[in-house]
Formats: sequence, C-alpha cells, structure tokens
Amino acid sequence: MHSYKKEVGNLGESLAESYLIQNGYIILDKNFRCKQGEIDIIGKDGEYISFIEVKSRYGNLYGTPGEAVNFVKQYKIYKTAEMYILKKKLHKFNFRFDVIEIVLNHKNDDFSIKLIKDAFQI
Repeated sequence: MHSYKKEVGNLGESLAESYLIQNGYIILDKNFRCKQGEIDIIGKDGEYISFIEVKSRYGNLYGTPGEAVNFVKQYKIYKTAEMYILKKKLHKFNFRFDVIEIVLNHKNDDFSIKLIKDAFQI
C-alpha cells in the first residue's frame, strides 16, 4: 500500500510542478525536508515565496484532497517553512502557503488540478 501512495504522490507532484511553471511560478526547491517536516514544492510567484502542499487522490470519496491539509499538517508546513527561511536567509520576502489539489481518474490518464493560493495562515 505504501508504494502505491508514494506513486500517486510522485505523479501528483510532477503534474503540480508542470502546472506551476505554466502559470509563471519559478521553482526554487522540491521536497525540502528537515526535522519539522517536508514541503513538497517551494516556488516564487511574483513578489511571494510560496510553500506549496500537493495533495493527489483518485476521486473525492473521502473529501477533497485539500481537506487533508488539516491544522496539524498546516502547522508542520509552517514550522518547516520557518527552517527554510532561516537556512536560505529569505527574511526580506513575502510568504504564503498554497495547496494544489489533483484528482486523478482511474479510467484514463485524465486529471483535474486546482491551485488554492493563500490556502491557510498560521
């Protein structure tokens, strides 16, 4: 089961990266990890550094992918973003937290993608 979830996650992150680039983001980092957690994609969108959580699913049976980004997950992303900002000395920038929802289709290679800018604040 773990490998299936990882495979879906990797596919989602690849689709999200392409989508972000097509929409003018500059990708700064991917899969940034520290003891606080992980951030899927870090990108620059205009004047903002955006910390992006990618959630991919097959269908909405258990809610939208973005609903999985609960307060505990948001807090981990926030703490990880703090470490990234410190490590990269990015204090002068504006920051926000975005979520990308990807719903994949079992029957074909079709998918839907939704970018939620400024999805949460801590």
